[in-house]
Amino acid sequence: MARDLLAEELKIKRNNNLAKNIILFIGDGMSMPTITAARILKGQRNNQSGEETVLAWEEFPNMALSKTYGSNKQIPDSAATATAILCGVKANWYTFGVRDTVIKNNCSSQQGQAVESILDHFQKDGRATGVISTARLTHATPAASYAHTANRGWEGDVKMKGIEGDCKDIAYQFVHENPNIRVAMGGGRRFFLPNDTNDPETNSVDPNQRQDQRNLIEDWKRIQSAEGRRHSYAWNKQQFDAIDPATTDYLLGLFEPGHMQYNYQRDSGPNGEPSLTEMVSKAIRILSRHNRGFFLLVEGARIDHAHHDGLANIALDETISLESAVREAARLTDESDTLIITTADHSHVFTMGGYPKRGNDILGYSDPIADEVPLDGIPYATLAYSNGPGYRWGNRSEFNDSKADTRDMQFLAEAAVPFEYETHGGDDVPIYSRGPMSHLLNGVKEEHYIAHFMQYAACVGFYKGNCDRVVINECTNTGSDLKLPLLPFLISLSMAMYVVLS
Repeated sequence: MARDLLAEELKIKRNNNLAKNIILFIGDGMSMPTITAARILKGQRNNQSGEETVLAWEEFPNMALSKTYGSNKQIPDSAATATAILCGVKANWYTFGVRDTVIKNNCSSQQGQAVESILDHFQKDGRATGVISTARLTHATPAASYAHTANRGWEGDVKMKGIEGDCKDIAYQFVHENPNIRVAMGGGRRFFLPNDTNDPETNSVDPNQRQDQRNLIEDWKRIQSAEGRRHSYAWNKQQFDAIDPATTDYLLGLFEPGHMQYNYQRDSGPNGEPSLTEMVSKAIRILSRHNRGFFLLVEGARIDHAHHDGLANIALDETISLESAVREAARLTDESDTLIITTADHSHVFTMGGYPKRGNDILGYSDPIADEVPLDGIPYATLAYSNGPGYRWGNRSEFNDSKADTRDMQFLAEAAVPFEYETHGGDDVPIYSRGPMSHLLNGVKEEHYIAHFMQYAACVGFYKGNCDRVVINECTNTGSDLKLPLLPFLISLSMAMYVVLS
């Protein structure tokens, strides 16, 4: 195996083409232990021991580590990290799409402090864009690609009671300030519907629905119609399946009032919702018809949510769901012109422990060796958390004789410190990449380097003038007629990073 891997490595050649397309996958909270455990679980689901399994992004030729701290936090939240990844600057806790001069909850402080994202740069370059998330579409990571806010919680107008100033809620910003996003899918209908309208799925009014009586879904439809665009809106699987990528230019899908369902609970029937893989597949088929290229952000959001609730088994299942979507994206694209990046925004305090034998059930109990038995003599699971709701308050009797069903999807993994919700971790997270210029993702990098790298690879934004680009070849999938000077990029990047860090 090792010799085969070396032989494959020796065949790798640098891809210096321009990135016509970029697909950025963010596994929210997808730490290294999460990836390792998910790798093993996927293999064991296929009747293998698991350790030797290779996930889709692990087949990519390039990898780096990302330092995720924020401007004012050693361990960040997803708003600050999304700003770094997408906009190229470090940000403060709970803010996104703005500079770190912006103070949480202070509307006036964000005036004139907006920063542009990679999505903005692609749109300015005449390329198509899309955003997909299994969270609410207005949640921190997806929203940082298009919105600007001093509080990530301002997802709808109901969340902005008493806020002084001219700040707009995130759902409003999506519809009225970003009408050119071609594909957007996720949850979060409640922030788009007025509070005098029943949700079509629940047939009731959510208390978070809009108080300004705007129906932002209808607003979106009117805007697209006024532009003469072929557009579709879907809120369930049946409507989603009926959408033809060949005849649809703009797509909005809002499949839940809140976050989308965990994949293992997902209703795949007509009134249910599409999988992440299905959404990615349809998005690529729509966006790839735009011959100048596209940017697509995809977030596997619910890895993070499961970890916060101490539900390790669900977090791993969500990671495998994301892996399926990455594999589909790789299948549908050509690495000669499409850059695919898979990373996490931050880690979690999730861990694998003990000395289990090879092939031991990753969701099961660790089989201790003779001189490594717990001091209380009670069995323990391989997967655990440093803190979280799984603290047992000194009573681990449920694990006596291995009675607790650690394989149950709702099993609450043990935690060392009692918290209502498990916290993020501060350790570095991986960045995997394949495609044009992906060799520039190596070593240990600041998280906001990713945004600068994407701009350079696609020749947009800050680096648009530093590319000897004649034209994007709109007839073929090659970038052979393009020359991308590396030295100007490195000089420009050094200057940009100096300014940001200063």
